[in-house]
Amino acid sequence: MTLPVPRTLLLGPTDLRALVEGVGLDVLMDELIHALTVALREFDESVLQVPKREGFQVASDARPSGTMGWMPALRRGDSLTVRVSASLPGNRGDSGLPTLVASHSVYDVKTGHLVAVMDGVFATALRTGAASAVASRYLASPDSRVLGLVGCGAQAVSQLHALSRLFRLEQVLVHDIDPDAARSFVRRVAFLGLDVRPTLLPDLEMRSDILCTATTVAPGAGAVISGHALRPHAHINAVGSDQPGKAELPLALLRRSLVVPDFPAQARLEGECQQLHPDQIGPDLATVVQQPEEFEGWRERNTVFDSTGHALEDHVVTRLLLDHARRLGLGTLVALEALGGDPLDPYSQVRGEAAGRAESPRRATGS
Repeated sequence: MTLPVPRTLLLGPTDLRALVEGVGLDVLMDELIHALTVALREFDESVLQVPKREGFQVASDARPSGTMGWMPALRRGDSLTVRVSASLPGNRGDSGLPTLVASHSVYDVKTGHLVAVMDGVFATALRTGAASAVASRYLASPDSRVLGLVGCGAQAVSQLHALSRLFRLEQVLVHDIDPDAARSFVRRVAFLGLDVRPTLLPDLEMRSDILCTATTVAPGAGAVISGHALRPHAHINAVGSDQPGKAELPLALLRRSLVVPDFPAQARLEGECQQLHPDQIGPDLATVVQQPEEFEGWRERNTVFDSTGHALEDHVVTRLLLDHARRLGLGTLVALEALGGDPLDPYSQVRGEAAGRAESPRRATGS
């Protein structure tokens, strides 16, 4: 009996647009926040292996330096999810592309078959916003009404969307070193129906209950906020630090705050935690979710979520999107791998009808 050739599901922007239309953007974010909370609560390294991000720094004379890297998550006996991403600050000005470009791939660990490939730009925005929402649920004051956003690029959109699903935001204060980005942000998030106002940075710091930094500040360029006039209970989601030498928050703020990294081993190398000694770093987010009563007292003090990106988040968002895509019949199935021929003959699929027929021997001609 001939077995069917395994096929790979491809999900592109058109499929994701149909998915969002079928599910709803708010419902999708709510489901992701819930799924990520459950995954953190039940996280077991013996079931899900998540190494830290690896990759390369890339640079050219004409463009700012950036990074390209990969983040795998292996669920034992089930699947391997791999996110490959590039963070290139020069993209927007040079090519009109997003600063962050990414793709997600899923493999069957029993056979090695590539099960699915999907866009990672949308998925990254979703999961990064959802992670900040989960952290804020456990660390911020539940009465938080004013959100401050420093950096009005792509990630700021999902930060606001995710936090608006958990907090009754009365005002959103935004600041960017590019005034055009701050002004256009109001248009980009109009679908949320919130009071969004570009403002000066000192005013934003003084008034925010929750503050998100999502910038592309260069390594060694220094903090993007002063931290001097923050409200006593302010919670900060630091999203932009993703390589050695890059930091968005001042050291003094980190030292007086409970600093909660998403992935300690990674945050110590490229997050805000690289500024701290190990004994100054608090528990990871999974511990906070698993033992919330231990950290309730910090809701009235300064807290920081050091969000460098966690492959657990990629695993969760990829599974959620694939489940919805399959339910809705979205995506394109392609025979991407050479799996249908003779398993003992790697040339069988490329030789077509000639497969298995010996070619006439050719002799080398002497001089």
